[in-house]
Amino acid sequence: MEKSFEKLLWNSRLIVLTAVVSSLLAAIAMFYMASVDAVYMISHLVHYASPELSVTERVDLRATTVTHVVEIVDGYLLATVLLIFSLGLYELFISKIDQAEGSESASNVLMIESLDDLKSRLAKVVMMILVVRYFEYALSMDFTSPLDLLQFAGGIALLGLALYLSHLADKSPAH
Repeated sequence: MEKSFEKLLWNSRLIVLTAVVSSLLAAIAMFYMASVDAVYMISHLVHYASPELSVTERVDLRATTVTHVVEIVDGYLLATVLLIFSLGLYELFISKIDQAEGSESASNVLMIESLDDLKSRLAKVVMMILVVRYFEYALSMDFTSPLDLLQFAGGIALLGLALYLSHLADKSPAH
């Protein structure tokens, strides 16, 4: 009875495959969406050098393009989070990925040793998504008072501090 229960308990970890497959499919979907967005954005830039485009229209097209580029980067970063999450869950709960272990080209980013390791790697990518989102927000920001500019500068300072602290955490002897 105990042996059967332990076998059932051990095999219950396979339920994590649901999250692994779902995250992988979501990552593929995000890579696809970001790639399609990139293709459409580039196709809309064909007439950017056109002499028929007024200066105002060119400035508007440039601003829209920069916003789209930030959104595309955001999409790729989110897809990366999902991919790292999927690979990390698989390695932690199911099995080490033999293909990655023997490969010289395998990145250390994709090799997860512990749950804390997975959280740390995901936190870094989420931090980059937040930086990109802040940049996206900043592009459409209207500064109507000196306080707006001060708050914007404070946000940049806090982002810089967060990136610095995450860099220090990488250098700590615990890793």
